[in-house]
Parts: sequence; C-alpha cells; structure tokens
Amino acid sequence: MIVFTRGFNLLTGLKSSAVKLWIKEELRKEQKQIQHIQINLLSDDELLYINQTYLNHNYYTDIITFDYSDSHYVSGELFISKDRVIENALKNKITSQHEYARVIIHGILHLCAYSDKSPSSKRKMRNRENIALQGFLF
Repeated sequence: MIVFTRGFNLLTGLKSSAVKLWIKEELRKEQKQIQHIQINLLSDDELLYINQTYLNHNYYTDIITFDYSDSHYVSGELFISKDRVIENALKNKITSQHEYARVIIHGILHLCAYSDKSPSSKRKMRNRENIALQGFLF
C-alpha cells in the first residue's frame, strides 16, 4: 500500500494515482514487493526537526527516508520538504513536478538498498533515478 499526505495532488501538481503506478513499476524492475510506503510533505522547518532529532544532522535537506523494509517487502516513510523541492526546481530550471518525482524516486531507491554515501554509489543511484524519471509521464 502506498499512502500520500493529504493534499498531495494539489501541493505537487502530480496525480497520486500516476505516482503509485510508477512506483509499483519501478519496484517491479527492482524485483521488490510493497508492504507499506508513506509519502509525507513537510515544511523546511519540520524536516529540519526530523533531521536533528532522529539523524543528529543540523541542516536542511530535500528528503529523509526511514527504511523499515525486510528481506521480503519494501516498507518505509519518505519525508519531503516542499520548500527544498521548490527551491531546487528553480535552481535547476526544471518544473516542481519533475523535482518532486526525482525526490520521490530517490527515496524509493533508498528503500531498495541504494546508497548515496560514496561517489560511486551516488553515481549509480543518480543513473537509476534518471532511468526511472524517463518512465514517468509528466
């Protein structure tokens, strides 16, 4: 099951039904099954609080992923900063819808055990994000 923050469609400009289908297809490609994924949209300050409280990081970020997956199912929570997404979209000269999709798939890939801690793992993850984004119809 995939659950979205109330108002997701209005806030992101994306249709939650299309995002669900896309996530399911990308997880199928990774040979993963969904147990539960919750996608939450927060303000910068709300996400900073989570970053400080649970990860001991004192900086703003666009997404935090809590992975509850086991060997059989993908499960977790994605916390996305609406403010960071808008700012990053403007900075990168892309639509906010495209940036929301990029951040969502980034979190989904973390649930599939992708890492972005080293330069090589970051490249691998970014390449996979780009492939996934090509499959999403904006």
